[in-house]
Amino acid sequence: MCRHLGYLGPAVSVGEMLTAGTHSLRTQAWAPREMRGGGAINADGFGAAWWHGDGEPIAGRYRNAAPIWTDPAVDEVLTQLCSTAVLGSIRSATVGMPIERAACAPFTSGRWAFSHNGVVPNWRQVLTAVSSDLDMAATQFGATRLFETIQLLDAESATDAATLWVLLRQLLSAAAPGGFIDSPATALSRLVSGVLKHAPAARLNLLLGDGETLWATTVYHSLSALVTDDFAVLASEPYDDDPNWRSIPDHSLVTARPGKLTIDPLLDSTLLDSTKGATR
Repeated sequence: MCRHLGYLGPAVSVGEMLTAGTHSLRTQAWAPREMRGGGAINADGFGAAWWHGDGEPIAGRYRNAAPIWTDPAVDEVLTQLCSTAVLGSIRSATVGMPIERAACAPFTSGRWAFSHNGVVPNWRQVLTAVSSDLDMAATQFGATRLFETIQLLDAESATDAATLWVLLRQLLSAAAPGGFIDSPATALSRLVSGVLKHAPAARLNLLLGDGETLWATTVYHSLSALVTDDFAVLASEPYDDDPNWRSIPDHSLVTARPGKLTIDPLLDSTLLDSTKGATR
């Protein structure tokens, strides 16, 4: 069901973050330890995002639909790119979904980069219903509708992950202090709770970064954190044997940056059924 990691800290090479440690993200492509019934290998593509630019950082991106271990660019090109923030992903495609570059995370827009480890059963119907629920909850809160001009067909690829990104990107664009969506963490929590309302069996480990902070959710799949005063890493699996890795509980909302790790419970999906959704 995919593996991903996010890093914040001193500048590192992008390629190094994909290959670092005795159980690197690249190694997890063929020898994952924590798939939890979501497949055996992650050979259906990979990608990496990194942040650059003066002022507000912008996410650059490289993706390939081939297995990560077959791409010489990981060692020959990505090692030459350095950044203080990296988000990497390797993909195990759900049966019936396309194996193509456009289906590979990270999905990016401006300063944002996003990855999904999991699956949404009946995703077309479920995510259409989720967009309607979020619109109704937003209007009950007193906000304008969020998805009037958004089409789920705007997704880069016909997959649950790419379509989740369409919804999340719109939620992030509507974020405002005191609003229905007041932070990236709230956007993630409301999206996940909305999906679980219609698809309780969905697997929703989401990872979001903006170059300065990492946010993640855990629904069924594993996630670990390694946070010190100097750097922060969130990863599907620890990439080395450092004893300071911390396993994140299921159904959690995580915020991480160097020197800070916050773990909160996810919103209950029933909160989207009424104006209780305004409570934060």
